[in-house]
Amino acid sequence: MKTIRVFAALVIATGAFVSAFQAVAQGQGYPNKPVHMIIAFPAGTATDIVGRVTSQKLAEIWGRSVVAENRPGAGSSIGAAAVVKAPPDGYTLLFNSSAHTVNPSLYASLPFDTVKDLVDIAPIAGAPNVLVVSPASSIKSVADFIAEAKAKPGQINFGSAGVGTGTHLNLEKFKLMTGIDVTHIPYKGTPEVVTDIVGGRVTGYFAPISAAIPFIQSGRLRALAVSSAKRSSQLPNVPTIAEGGVPGFDFTLWFGLWGPAGMPPELVDKISKDVNRVLASADVREQLAKLGCDPMLMTPAEFSKYVRKEIEDNARIIKAAGIKAQ
Repeated sequence: MKTIRVFAALVIATGAFVSAFQAVAQGQGYPNKPVHMIIAFPAGTATDIVGRVTSQKLAEIWGRSVVAENRPGAGSSIGAAAVVKAPPDGYTLLFNSSAHTVNPSLYASLPFDTVKDLVDIAPIAGAPNVLVVSPASSIKSVADFIAEAKAKPGQINFGSAGVGTGTHLNLEKFKLMTGIDVTHIPYKGTPEVVTDIVGGRVTGYFAPISAAIPFIQSGRLRALAVSSAKRSSQLPNVPTIAEGGVPGFDFTLWFGLWGPAGMPPELVDKISKDVNRVLASADVREQLAKLGCDPMLMTPAEFSKYVRKEIEDNARIIKAAGIKAQ
């Protein structure tokens, strides 16, 4: 009996060793065929642009094709669901925005568990929104905006690119941290909001920086502050909201890379390190800078911690805003 137990233990140990060896070998030999990267937003969006910059550079590093495919819809959950169903071998990856951490609170019944069914590989880059008003407005600072809103509770119209979008949640966090009461006006996108700001029908908007810069440079919008914790290299003279009188304020649109749950840790670590090589390259940094994005360098463990905190923060904002799950 003792011999049988020893033999069984030896078999189990050998199996574990073989599995570990296979996982390491998989990481070292990866990729040996084209990689499929699903981008969870439509072509031409910031997520798509940053995703394709990333996929092209990874293809250079790996010497293998990285095929980028747009699978938009349902706030990015359609693309995520497709990746969840893929084999956990690293050949199907998800490129998504911070919408990934909003969806668990925004959708009542996702077809997957955001935390359990996807593995966090690496963040890519983050970009602030810009609080903008019309150049004709008497509001010239964050303090002016807050004072105006408190003097006229509920009377100021504030645009967004739609309920539950980053531009909307940015507003709701701003309301939470300042105690102001403004009327939220959801639009289909940034161009429509800008038109109504210029026309005087909407007072303010947290515009994505890549979309806002041309309007700011042409004088059609006045930039009051950026939403990130530090100033943007693209708008160095524009203060942060924290500098404008809201200590600790930070809201960033960011992008990241995920894979199906079950990927070997060694493979996740390899892809993460290769992404960091991408972000260290001068040409990628230049392309990201033009979009107002700053690279985000984290280990998979650090990224997982960051993702979970973002899920918690967004849940709190959505609950406080009274946004009902769809």
